[in-house]
Amino acid sequence: MNRLDAFTSIAAQAARGELTFPANVDASLKLQQALADPDCHIEAAAKLVQADPLLAARTVAIANSVAFNRSGNEITSVRNAVQRLGVRTLQSVVASLIVRQLGSTISDPLLQAKANQLWEHTAHVAALSQVIARRVTKVDPDTALFAGIVHEVGGFYLLSRAAEFPGILDGDPHDWVEHGEQAIGHGVLTKLKVPEAVMQAITSLWEGLRAIPPESLGDTLLLANDLAPVASPLNESPAAIAVRAARAARSIDCVIGDDATLSSILAESDDEVQSLLKVLMH
Repeated sequence: MNRLDAFTSIAAQAARGELTFPANVDASLKLQQALADPDCHIEAAAKLVQADPLLAARTVAIANSVAFNRSGNEITSVRNAVQRLGVRTLQSVVASLIVRQLGSTISDPLLQAKANQLWEHTAHVAALSQVIARRVTKVDPDTALFAGIVHEVGGFYLLSRAAEFPGILDGDPHDWVEHGEQAIGHGVLTKLKVPEAVMQAITSLWEGLRAIPPESLGDTLLLANDLAPVASPLNESPAAIAVRAARAARSIDCVIGDDATLSSILAESDDEVQSLLKVLMH
């Protein structure tokens, strides 16, 4: 099977909902679905988080990050962390766990290196999206954080299946963008029950169109993706990197209200970005 046929095969399976996940991912998916229930309240969410030690530790760490702890009052309990973050942000924490779990199943060293780079790219995009949403586009920062965390989940799924399809990552990276990214990504995002607004924003990212100055959730995600210092390893052709760098250069001096430039806003928010990035990377 050639690589384009492999993309088509995985995409068809994803479209039918026939996705193969490891057992630990299945458990996290059930938790994500429980948190998505409108009747899931803080107390119930805290109990769910406490049942998973890794998730509990990560929840407390994110609650104490500069992005969510502007008062500087450190908390040590899961219940207080969940109260500070809220159920919606907690969904982002669980989503980050799911994405990392997909990457952790990979045994091939070359594929693992790509998964590590893809997560580093994802973490940068997520942290930047949260700050850009709050300071620039004025869309909901919690939603932007979630969108940043899941925007490459299709790529992680591909890497988790790549050993079954020898050669699927060889050749022009444009093949992934053209024949795999959107089709596979949409299927995995649907399985994760990602809200329609987030799905539309990620579709905007795939299509590469945004407004200047940025206004929407899709614009937020695109801008964060352009500004992320680490590129996705699945889209590393020289042409793609050059386009991304050019868009970032045009954006950085864009004036965003009150004569502030994007570069000055990002400089002021660097502590928030770095704090959240540190938590996501560990």
